[in-house]
Amino acid sequence: MNVKNYLSKGHDFLITVKAPGKLYIAGEYAVVETGYPAILVALNQFVTVTVQESNDYGSIYSKQYQENSLFWKREGNNMVFDNRDNPFHYILSAIRLTESYAQLLGKQMKCYHLKIDSELDSPDGKKYGLGSSAAVTVATIKALCRFYQLSISKDQLFKLAAIAHLDIQGNGSLGDIAASVYGGWIAYRSFDRKWLRSARHQLSLKKLISVAWPQLQIELLTPPKNLKLLIGWTGSPASTSHLVDAVGVKIAENKAGYQHFLHESKACLKRMIKGFQSQSLLLIQKEIRYNRKLLQTLGNLSNVQIETPLLRQLCESAEQSHGAAKTSGAGGGDCGIVVIEQQIDTHDLLDSWEKAGIEQLDLHVHQVID
Repeated sequence: MNVKNYLSKGHDFLITVKAPGKLYIAGEYAVVETGYPAILVALNQFVTVTVQESNDYGSIYSKQYQENSLFWKREGNNMVFDNRDNPFHYILSAIRLTESYAQLLGKQMKCYHLKIDSELDSPDGKKYGLGSSAAVTVATIKALCRFYQLSISKDQLFKLAAIAHLDIQGNGSLGDIAASVYGGWIAYRSFDRKWLRSARHQLSLKKLISVAWPQLQIELLTPPKNLKLLIGWTGSPASTSHLVDAVGVKIAENKAGYQHFLHESKACLKRMIKGFQSQSLLLIQKEIRYNRKLLQTLGNLSNVQIETPLLRQLCESAEQSHGAAKTSGAGGGDCGIVVIEQQIDTHDLLDSWEKAGIEQLDLHVHQVID
């Protein structure tokens, strides 16, 4: 039986949940280090997961993910696959971890059909860089917790999703997981991943998601009322995992330069967070501009193109309209963000984007209610 047809026949007891995508506002690259801050937003574009109990067999279906690229490299004569950009591996990791947790709580395992529908990776293959792997991990765990009638807090959901995601990606800050779980604007400081690796051998999963994680901080932010966020997509998808790897290799050769970048990024983000706390758009914009310069410096330091020519054009045109702009996330393509005053007319800016081949993404910040 085709699961797509099965789930569309109107059967009862469907469980449906969704998790939002994200965008980084500031703090990229530095946030992969323990305790370093970043600011992110959750967006009103979602991954939706539907679960339906089955009596005989289970299945996983997604029209977006049925044909997904695989990356591989050579280690000697062996072909080694890199699964970090393949959403199905995050789904399977989320399933394994949630079912392990459910069994610890005495739940009986069942068969089920799992359907994933993503607005973050469009049917025609466009990848916007909105954190689909994080959102699908969060949505899958959330759906299965409801399926197995497990009551979990947002903090516990974050921790389960972070572990499942880290098992596949290996690197990264997990800030995208936080945005997908908590929603809105958040200040995020990454936890000690070395501690987590050790704690997983010493603590049960039930205990692990209940204890405090060293250095982890997640703070909800309220933006100034006159702040407007614009998002531009350059039409060139980028792989966060591969960019973070590439920067990591190069910065090992220039530790002093990297430490300076980390120090300045932390100071910049602390000031930017104060801008949110004091409702100062001007302070936020000032630090957005400084964070852009820091990322440009990191790109030069690591010989990795973080700000592509089209992203540079996006930023410069925004500055001409009195907005503060920068790359979002790992750069190398994907999106740029603009923080601008609500009252400013942005028609000329958006016209210049359209002429340059930059697509405005008509997205808004999403607040997670439940």
